[in-house]
Amino acid sequence: MSAEMDKQYDPKVVEKRWYKYWEEQEYFKADAGSDKPTFTIVIPPPNVTGVLHMGHALNETIQDILIRSRRLRGFETLWVPGVDHAGIATQNVVEKQLRGQGQNRHQIGREALIGKIRQWKDDRERTIVEQLKKMGCACDWSRYRFTMDEGLSRAVRRVFVSLYDKGLIYRGKYIINWCPRCQTALADEEVDHLDLNGKLYHIRYPFADGDGGSITVATTRPETMLGDTAVAVNPEDERYRELIGRKLRLPVVGREIAIIADSHVDPGFGTGLVKVTPAHDPNDFEIGRRHGLEQVQVMAGDGTMNELAGPYAGMDRFEARKKLVAQLEAEGLLEKIEDHAHPVSHCYRCDTIVEPYLSTQWFVRMKPLAGPALEVVRSGKVKFHPGRWTKIYYDWLENIRDWCISRQIWWGHQVPVWYCESCAEMTVSETDPDKCAHCGSADIRQDEDVLDTWFSSQLWPFSTLGWPDDTPDLRKFY
Repeated sequence: MSAEMDKQYDPKVVEKRWYKYWEEQEYFKADAGSDKPTFTIVIPPPNVTGVLHMGHALNETIQDILIRSRRLRGFETLWVPGVDHAGIATQNVVEKQLRGQGQNRHQIGREALIGKIRQWKDDRERTIVEQLKKMGCACDWSRYRFTMDEGLSRAVRRVFVSLYDKGLIYRGKYIINWCPRCQTALADEEVDHLDLNGKLYHIRYPFADGDGGSITVATTRPETMLGDTAVAVNPEDERYRELIGRKLRLPVVGREIAIIADSHVDPGFGTGLVKVTPAHDPNDFEIGRRHGLEQVQVMAGDGTMNELAGPYAGMDRFEARKKLVAQLEAEGLLEKIEDHAHPVSHCYRCDTIVEPYLSTQWFVRMKPLAGPALEVVRSGKVKFHPGRWTKIYYDWLENIRDWCISRQIWWGHQVPVWYCESCAEMTVSETDPDKCAHCGSADIRQDEDVLDTWFSSQLWPFSTLGWPDDTPDLRKFY
């Protein structure tokens, strides 16, 4: 007697049963020993911060169609699944939970925080995997990867050491994007530029010789004037040519600063006279380097003013702005305030206004790496569809800046560098050393920073296939 067909289709029962059958039959498992031509997709790893959304569903559906169609056409197919540890985003979620419990990461320590993050990550990871299976994704689950797996971590260290040895990774003190809430450096791509209706403050800087005269500068961030070390004019600006070299008395602080000439200054902005704060603005930083100016940092990493901010030390940066403006007005040094719409950088994760901040970080020299990537497009080896993306690609790589790869968080691949307390030298190593490579001292400590999430994600297409080890996958499916 035949079984009666259900009157209504129940996907929860049918799809789960069939997917289990497909897995048991190993229909999605790739055979490295097959003689068939290969077709591989390494799933762009979703962040482990949350569950999949409709954007993921569309993306994975397209990949599933490509994999299944190639399998039907006789290819040996491999679709590698996995997730990304998403450094800042994931740590933010767990730290938020800690704050709700009246704690912070420094109270519980690095090891305990990482343990809590791993517990949270494991839970979300299971949900993501189940979502992919419910969608029917034809993934080879025997090859599931996580960006902090042992093999992938080994690949990260191999690349770091290799680039360092070639002089392409260096440590330096430069202006970077800094989130005062996350208290970490951010890459340019992690910053959102939002147009805000701000203010342009016109401030009088008296001449230091006490003749009663002054010049006027315009700024959107008056609180940073406490770190000014010069005022700059364009050398072609005839209005101010005779002022070059004269000394000014910086309001509030009383520091003596000079008027300098630099071609970077836009004569059409504000008054044509620009305050130069090398420790708090990327353009000012470059001007400062060209003219050998002092770098006076007046802000702490949490967005409060530090001891060099004089009477404003300890205040939040925006509170200091209000009180400083009030003081300037009371002293007759505030000429006027204008409405001024301009783009303001925000942290992509927590929406806090980002500070240009002078900080010691690890960087990758990008121009030598961008060269080969440009050449394959110029030669026609790689083509963009639609073609209009080619110009965008050129603009991006031809104007690329060095990549800040260090992050001041604990969740991620810790920078594989050790500092010697005896000789102050650095040991850069793929494996954990037990002594300094220079003097042999055992008194060494590892750099506390971790690498930008994308430092590991960039390696995903081949680290998931076994690199840097010599594996059958890397010979066949890459």
